[in-house]
Amino acid sequence: MTAPAVTVVEVGPRDGLQNEPAPVTVDDRVRLVEDLAAAGLARIEVGSFVSPRWVPQMAGTADVLTRVPPRPGLTRAVLVPNETGLAAALQAGADEIAVFAAASETFSRKNTNGSIAEVLARFEPVAAGARAAGVPLRGYVSCVLGCPYEGAVPVAAVVHVAERLVALGCREVSLGDTIGVGTPGAARAMTAAVVAAIGASRVALHFHDTYGQALANVYACLDLGITVVDSAVAGLGGCPYAKGASGNLATEDLVTMLEGLGLETGVDLDAVIRAGDRISQILGRPTGSKTARARLGR
Repeated sequence: MTAPAVTVVEVGPRDGLQNEPAPVTVDDRVRLVEDLAAAGLARIEVGSFVSPRWVPQMAGTADVLTRVPPRPGLTRAVLVPNETGLAAALQAGADEIAVFAAASETFSRKNTNGSIAEVLARFEPVAAGARAAGVPLRGYVSCVLGCPYEGAVPVAAVVHVAERLVALGCREVSLGDTIGVGTPGAARAMTAAVVAAIGASRVALHFHDTYGQALANVYACLDLGITVVDSAVAGLGGCPYAKGASGNLATEDLVTMLEGLGLETGVDLDAVIRAGDRISQILGRPTGSKTARARLGR
């Protein structure tokens, strides 16, 4: 009998590196993506087409895409904020387009310069363009378990944004605990409500690890039918708006837990640890993965 499977979406090259104080070279970003692909991670967010003025760490994403050519079994996803970003992403040959909205009005206005309604309206031509090009669309919802400005976020607000993203044409909606304040009970209740609204097959989890709860939060939601989870090699990233943010859920730790539960990931853990160790050395700090630290120290 084949073991149940969970797809790990690797977001380190984008969501991880975009929060680094200094940009990582295109050469090193290409090497990171190639290392992750060789480790069996089939869905990798390689960068974003936001303005380099606002996110200089993501300058050169088109070059990264060009130098990591398309291949069977590999999805190279990019984040875009608008039609200009979409055009650049399509020209560079992206395999998947991602758009991002928030469940908090204040966060939406501060982070994307528009209300929730305005941001979603901004994505309508992006969705139409992706559809016309035959490129799948993914949606992110930020602040699903808390906002740095508003505090608690109503579950109904999360459900509303998730439903709107699906209506726009997103085949999948990734639920982001942007500041990492969620706990298992809250994570499960919020995820269950979104699953009831749009179906488990459309839901992915994206939990940051600010308070060390990300793995527990994922575990609390798995039996809701969740089969897609985002993570970042070496625990890269973390929201700059979250005080004391320690990073994303580490891919190495997620894979260790999932495989310990008998769930197939298709990921070579040792290869991911090596990739995380390499990028951590480039960044000049230890890996943020507890699994990697334990295995490397053995």
